Amino acid sequence: MKKLVVLSGAGVSAESGIRTFRDSDGLWEEYPVEDVATIDGWYRNPELVTQFYNERRRALEKAQPNEAHKIIGELEQYFEVTVVTQNVDNLHERGGSTHVIHLHGELTKACSEKGKGCVEEIGYRDIHYGEKARDGHILRPFIVWFGEDVPLMATASEAVSQADILIVIGTSLNVYPAAYLVYDAPANCPIYLIDPKEVQTHGSRHIEFIREKATVGMKILKEKLLQ
Repeated sequence: MKKLVVLSGAGVSAESGIRTFRDSDGLWEEYPVEDVATIDGWYRNPELVTQFYNERRRALEKAQPNEAHKIIGELEQYFEVTVVTQNVDNLHERGGSTHVIHLHGELTKACSEKGKGCVEEIGYRDIHYGEKARDGHILRPFIVWFGEDVPLMATASEAVSQADILIVIGTSLNVYPAAYLVYDAPANCPIYLIDPKEVQTHGSRHIEFIREKATVGMKILKEKLLQ
C-alpha cells in the first residue's frame, strides 16, 4: 500500500467555520500575534492567552469536519495515510483520519507551563486561569507558540521523507519550520497543492496545483488518485 502524506493548514478547516489567522477577516485583525501566539505573550499576559484559547475551544466544539476532512479520512481505505497538520483543531480525527501529527499542538489538551511533558486531555472545557497542572505549575494551552521548539518536527520530516504521494492543502507555506517539510519529500514523489489562492513555492520541485477550496480540491484529487 502506497504511503500518502497530507500536509494541512488552516484552509482545510476554514469551511468548517474555524477562523483562520492570516486572511483579511482573520483572528490577527482582533488579536496581535505577539499577544496570543508567542511564548513572550504568555509571560506578559497569561490570562489573556488562556481566554483566547478558551474561545477557540468553544468554537471548535460547535464545528464539524467538512468534506475535505472526510475525504482525507476515506483515503485510508486505499493508502497508508499520515496527516501532518499545522492546525490545533481535531477535525481531521473527527473526519476519520487515524494517524495525525499535530505540529503546533492541540486545543483539546493542556500542559504545564514548565513543559509539554505533563499533558492532559481537557476536551472542550475552559482552562480557568490559575488552574494547576498535575506537577503543581500553572496549566496552559497545549499549543506550540512562536518562539518555542516544534517537538514533532523530526517525526513529521521522517513521514514526509517516506511519502509516495504528498498532498499540501490549505497552507500558505509561510510558517516555518513547517513550510520546509515539502522539500523533505523524495525526488520522485508527486506533490499536489490545493489552495484557491496563489501559493509561492521555492526550489525546483514540480508541484501540481489545484486552485480550488479544500472541499472541491479534495474531490478532484480523490478521483485523480483512484483512477
